[in-house]
Amino acid sequence: MQGIRQVFELLVSGNNEIYEIIFLSLRVSLLAVFIGMLLGIPVGSFLGLTNFPGKRLLTNFLYTLMGLPPVIAGLIVYLLLSRSGPFGSQQLLFTPAAMVVAQVLLVTPIITGLTMAAVASKDRDITETAITLGATRAQASWIIIKEARGAILVGVITGFGRAIAEVGAVMMVGGNILHQTRVMTTAIVLQTRQGNNDTALALGIILLGISFIINGLIVTKGRENFNGNRNIYH
Repeated sequence: MQGIRQVFELLVSGNNEIYEIIFLSLRVSLLAVFIGMLLGIPVGSFLGLTNFPGKRLLTNFLYTLMGLPPVIAGLIVYLLLSRSGPFGSQQLLFTPAAMVVAQVLLVTPIITGLTMAAVASKDRDITETAITLGATRAQASWIIIKEARGAILVGVITGFGRAIAEVGAVMMVGGNILHQTRVMTTAIVLQTRQGNNDTALALGIILLGISFIINGLIVTKGRENFNGNRNIYH
C-alpha cells in the first residue's frame, strides 16, 4: 500500500527526475522496437515465404538469438563501442544511443522469429488461389503477410515487452547515469540497493502501467487496421 501511495506522490509532485526517467525509457524502448520492426518484419517475412539451402541452420541460429541473454548482448555492444572497439571513436558508450543498440540486438531476433513463424503458418492454398486469380508471386506473398499481421503484431508487442523491461544490457552500456542514461529498470535496481523499497515498488507499478497502456494502444490500432482491411475485402 505504501508503494501504491508512492506512485501518486511521484506522479503528482511534479518531480522532474521521475518524468525524465519515464520519457527516456519510452524513447529508448520505442525507438529500439521501431528499428527492430524495420529489420525484423521484412527478414522474417522472407524467411517464412521462401525455402533455400541452409534455412534450417539459419532458423536454429535465429531461435537461439531470440533467447540471447541480456548480459551477452550488453557485453557485445560494450566491446564494439568501447575505446578499443571498432566504433570507439564515435563515443557512444554510456549514452542513450548505446542503450538503443543493445535493445535492438535483443528485440530484432524476437520480431524476426515470430514474424517468420506467423507467415510460414499460413496456408499455402492462399498463394495458389491468388496466383490462379491473376496475382503475381509478390502480390500473393503480400496477401499472406497481411493475413499474418495479427501474429506479427504479437511479435512486436513481445519485442516491446523485452525492451521496456531490460535492465542488464542497458546498465552495462548506459551506466545508469542520472539525467543521461537512467531508465525505469535501472532506477528500480538502484532504489532497491539503497533500501528504498517503497520507491522501487512504485517505479515498478508505473512501469507496468506504461507497458499496459502502450500494449493496449498497439492492439487497438492493429484491430482497427484489421477491421478496416476486412471491410475492404468484403
